[in-house]
Amino acid sequence: MTFVPTPEQEALRDMLRSFVAREVRPKAHAWDETGEFPSETVSKLGELGILGAMVPEVYGGAGMDTVSYAIAVEEIAKGDGSLGLTVASHNSLCTAHILGFGSEEIKRRYLPGLASGRTLGAWALTEPGSGSDSISMKTRAEWTGRSWVINGTKMFITQGSVGGVYVVLAVTDKGKGKDGVTAFVVPAGTRGLTVGRTLHKLGMRSSDTAELVFEDMEAGPDAVVGQVNSGFRDTMKNLAGGRISIAALATGIGLGAMEDALSYARERSQFGRPIAEFQAIQWMFADMATELSAARLMTLRAAALRDAGKPYTREAAMAKLFASEAAMRGTIKAVQVFGGYGYTSDYPAERYMRDAKLCEIGEGTSEVQRIIIARNLIRGH
Repeated sequence: MTFVPTPEQEALRDMLRSFVAREVRPKAHAWDETGEFPSETVSKLGELGILGAMVPEVYGGAGMDTVSYAIAVEEIAKGDGSLGLTVASHNSLCTAHILGFGSEEIKRRYLPGLASGRTLGAWALTEPGSGSDSISMKTRAEWTGRSWVINGTKMFITQGSVGGVYVVLAVTDKGKGKDGVTAFVVPAGTRGLTVGRTLHKLGMRSSDTAELVFEDMEAGPDAVVGQVNSGFRDTMKNLAGGRISIAALATGIGLGAMEDALSYARERSQFGRPIAEFQAIQWMFADMATELSAARLMTLRAAALRDAGKPYTREAAMAKLFASEAAMRGTIKAVQVFGGYGYTSDYPAERYMRDAKLCEIGEGTSEVQRIIIARNLIRGH
């Protein structure tokens, strides 16, 4: 085993660290206050190749491995969790689904735009009445003999109102349960597709989240991603990879909060000396650093297994579970270090805490991760 990043990975980290310091940290507070989607900054990340991180070069992507991608998401999330979520969801959900299961025609049609950032991707699984119980989705796609006609509503869709390409999951054979769901790729502006309300959230405020409504929307046979009725099983595979990116996102948020709290603790004086000299404060940092270091290692282990072509579902679930809860604990401690100031928006500690919470919910709640881990252990895989 080696725990040393390659020169290319070090260069990627350094490049993004400079980018975040220059383009993200000075603006993150304003984005959070207004809920404005940072289109210009997202476009710049596209120019850097980050929106096509794992897309092969033949389709216009950067061709990164999963470890490098996790490093990139972590570094961006240190500056702004919302921007990190935009990068993670674009790459790991919509783009990854097309890359993993789309036909060659679909890949060549959509991946170059997604990889460059000219087009943002959204992935539509969750519905108003089905979250963790995703197999209970109500959105239906009926074959007319000429095309599929889709009706239903999707909720909590990241990039929902700014996306240019949507991967939509719909029931195509209700009687087959999980083997009766199909994925469709749909460009924005398709007749019958309407963006509903934009959601206002506790955290991740500048990450676009919206409702989608489908009313007799037609999709041709060439819009099917994968095979008819293979969508749910493909989705489960896609989510396993996506959990690595959420683990990296959570780790970055936690580390960003810890670094800000460290700077504050060195400068803030009480009782005649910096609060960083008090043992109670030092123990908070010891806990934060230990847990977030473990989260990073678990995330990179899952990423390395994926790159090696080995099973990684359990390790990805473990990483996502541990990193998200470590980030939540760490950001709460960061707010405590700031004291009264941590409870105000004058400092970013409270933003990190609000952003961290999403990582315990999105792409499978902590409870769902525990189910995945336990089932995997019991079955002996």
